[in-house]
Amino acid sequence: MTVDIRVVRAGQMYRYYLRQTVVGDGRRPARTPLRAAQEQAGVPAGRWMGRGLAALGLAPGEEVTESQLRNLFGERGRHPYADRIEADRLAAGASPKEALKAGALGRRVTVTGVDFVFRPQPTIYLLWALGDEETRRVIEAAHERAIVRVLEWIEDEVAVIRYGKDGIYRVRPPGGLVAARFRHYEARSGRPLLHDHLLLSVKGQRLDGTWGSIHTTALYENTVAASALYNELVAAEVCEALGLATEPRTVTLGRRPVMEIAGVPHELIRWTARRSDQIATCLAELEHEYVTAVDDNGDPKYLPVVSERARAKLERIAARKTRPPKKGKARSLTQLRADWKQSAILTSGVAASVIDSLLEHARAAAAAIRAQVSAVVDVALAAVDVAATVFVMNEGGRFHRRHLLAEARRHLALVLRGRRREPGLDDQVVAAAISAHCLDISEPKTVRGLEAGYRLYTARWSLSDLPARPRLVAVPAPEPPADPGEPPAPQPPGQDAGEREIPRIPLQYERAVLAGAAVREKLRTTTATVVRGRAYDVARHQQAAMPEQLLLAPEPADPEKDDQEQKPGRPEALDLTALRALRQSRTDVEALELTAEQLRHLAAALTKTGEGARARKKKYTGRETTPPVDPERQEEQHRPQQPGPQGLEAGC
Repeated sequence: MTVDIRVVRAGQMYRYYLRQTVVGDGRRPARTPLRAAQEQAGVPAGRWMGRGLAALGLAPGEEVTESQLRNLFGERGRHPYADRIEADRLAAGASPKEALKAGALGRRVTVTGVDFVFRPQPTIYLLWALGDEETRRVIEAAHERAIVRVLEWIEDEVAVIRYGKDGIYRVRPPGGLVAARFRHYEARSGRPLLHDHLLLSVKGQRLDGTWGSIHTTALYENTVAASALYNELVAAEVCEALGLATEPRTVTLGRRPVMEIAGVPHELIRWTARRSDQIATCLAELEHEYVTAVDDNGDPKYLPVVSERARAKLERIAARKTRPPKKGKARSLTQLRADWKQSAILTSGVAASVIDSLLEHARAAAAAIRAQVSAVVDVALAAVDVAATVFVMNEGGRFHRRHLLAEARRHLALVLRGRRREPGLDDQVVAAAISAHCLDISEPKTVRGLEAGYRLYTARWSLSDLPARPRLVAVPAPEPPADPGEPPAPQPPGQDAGEREIPRIPLQYERAVLAGAAVREKLRTTTATVVRGRAYDVARHQQAAMPEQLLLAPEPADPEKDDQEQKPGRPEALDLTALRALRQSRTDVEALELTAEQLRHLAAALTKTGEGARARKKKYTGRETTPPVDPERQEEQHRPQQPGPQGLEAGC
């Protein structure tokens, strides 16, 4: 994710933010005014954001002062001008207790805010760091506008104030929220990392004018959806302004691809990933200790393989263990950009001519992608991909609307390749997924469970008969010790941590892609399936979504006949001339290859979808019903299918 969240508590944690975070992660000298410390650190002053500023007498873009921060975040949620308000009340003859109450914003709280950290994709801040001044200003403006849009979405759709016994009732803050934004330029490693800290106050005003506290759990639950929205917005803003395009790239095998700016070499990303390399090395050591740890009796202390949950915890431990100290001498942004460019030329392995003309290389790659890939968003097919992915990747196949929303935004970013989308398209995809492919299995016992955002869903169709997850990588088991009480044999000398083969449970994303392809194949082969008066445009939709994974008609034996016209009766196949061009795309995503045996297995499994849907409906509603479908479509869905030579359009 490119948006992280962390709570801010009054006391020691707030003092940490005031001494280090608000001055660019440096070390603020004692008794140094805030603005002077920021100038010494080479970072701009903090700025106020949010629609709730008017109620506090603040204005958007106004500079954040130290006293305002102390009152709102350090004094358990008081008014930013609490000192002045108390002085005025005391001067008017009020008692100290009345004056203190006048400067408060409702009850005093321990958690005074949350810290959202927004950072764009690596290829974007590389263009920001190594490009010219105009490129830098465009990217910073896009970055700021994306943060504003995400904050507006949080105000409108996420933030709630709880009231009533145990906070069972909730209301949106009609006046909006208040946040302070602080800009940082570099990472702890000294490499470029454009990112902003958004300190969001938990104080919000109710309809009656009283102040309450924002429910921080709701903010945590929607962080992934906020991250997906920010990624989509900032990439679209940058690509639109600079004439660029995005492409999917694989960072970790088995995980979903990330959308990066096309044309930026991988070597530059590796140049900025010094910290990632350190974490990866430490993680390999921790994983080896995890799978080889034994108790006093010689029995394994943990599982013999590394699960996804265990790997996530080990990654956090590795990040803490390898965290470098704070930066030393502060440098201005101009000096930082000059030093970064020189370091990239000397140590990244990328030619100086490419670094000097990085924007031109990215624009050339974007022109090729836009000429090859047309952005076609089919809401119905996007709903299939989103529902299948969320169903497979969530434990037990149960999920909420926020999971669908985050996946829908990722899917749109994958399809549009840096193009802007119409507002509300992500909500349309979610609505289509819920209505067509999801079954409400909520059993609410509280008022909270009745809310739309907390309804519990699962898929209407059953994918239990899909091909099983890949088997674990065959790894020679460590030799057991001669004595059960002795520790395992030491690692052979000369073998680094990265060379050890650790048995890991495969990630679920590949199976999610397969599930989406299977359901999509069912729709493609159902001739009666019509959406909004037209058939599913699977080919064009998948060309935009993942052109490198299309498994289309086999190539002819003679390459010179690639440009022959398609035979009538096969409108779903793409033009073979375009196929050759699509295979030259610069993406790293590996094609998902399905054999004929797998296709037959999928076809046989999908004939059970009707029975599975009725069984689920009967289980959770107590009566056997089916969603309204066209009679011809229903008859076609229960007819055994034979996979044709086209294969599946694999994507997601």
